[in-house]
Parts: sequence; structure tokens; C-alpha cells
Amino acid sequence: MLLLTFVISGHGLGASGTFSHVVAAAALMVAPQVAQTHSYLGPIVAEGNPMSTWLDWEVLGVFPGGGGVAFMAGRFRVQIDGARSQGKSLRLGKARIGGALAGYGARLAGGCTSGLGLSGAAVLSISAFVFLGVFFASGLLVSRLVRGV
Repeated sequence: MLLLTFVISGHGLGASGTFSHVVAAAALMVAPQVAQTHSYLGPIVAEGNPMSTWLDWEVLGVFPGGGGVAFMAGRFRVQIDGARSQGKSLRLGKARIGGALAGYGARLAGGCTSGLGLSGAAVLSISAFVFLGVFFASGLLVSRLVRGV
């Protein structure tokens, strides 16, 4: 699939940019002047509609597509993994903090695990291999600290 994406679109896959594009599109609708002069959102909205790439719509389509298929197959259920052992509030709090840190790290690194790691590694980018090594080492370290595994 990754090779096909390179052949058809000229670039690889990645999902973390979609969040920035959604925020930029919302800011452009609510406060266009602020969005255009903002140091982070300005370059995103300067190119026109921030939601104009197929990749943004593909990422957003995962939620209704996956949910719809799970519902039709009778496998749709809402659950919070780890709620029984940690408590619902603590588990959701940890998930929020972890998600925010992962999102910040993806923006800081210039891509997420799929964009920077997989697509970058496919084109033999040194930064992708450095990122993947640090990503896995950090995951092992945090798992050790949090769970004592």
C-alpha cells in the first residue's frame, strides 16, 4: 500500500498533519485574520483550503468507516481498556496526557510514526531511522517506569 501511495501521489502516508489541517480550517472559518497571521497556522492556510488533500479526508474517514463496518458486523462496542485496574478517570487522564505528548512529539519531529517512520524509512531517510529508534526506546523506557515491566 505504501509503495502504491508513492506511485500514485508522489509521497507517502502520514496522519498527524490532519489534526493541524482541521484546526487551521476551523480557525480560518472562525477567525480568518488571526489564522492568517498566526505563526504556526499562517503557512498552512496560506496555501488555500487546509483540507484540500486526499490524505486528510482518508484519515477523517477512518472513524465513520471503521465504526460503520464494526456496527454492521455486530462488533461495535465502547470500552475503556485498563479501566478496571486503574479506574475510568485515571485511565482516561493518562490517555489524554499520552495523546497530547504523542501529538506534540509528532509535530516536533516533523511527522508521526506512519509519516516519518514508515514513509521516511521506505525512502531510506536517516531521520526516519533515528526517529524509530528513539520512538521504540522511549516506549520501552516509559513502559518500564509506568508499569514496572
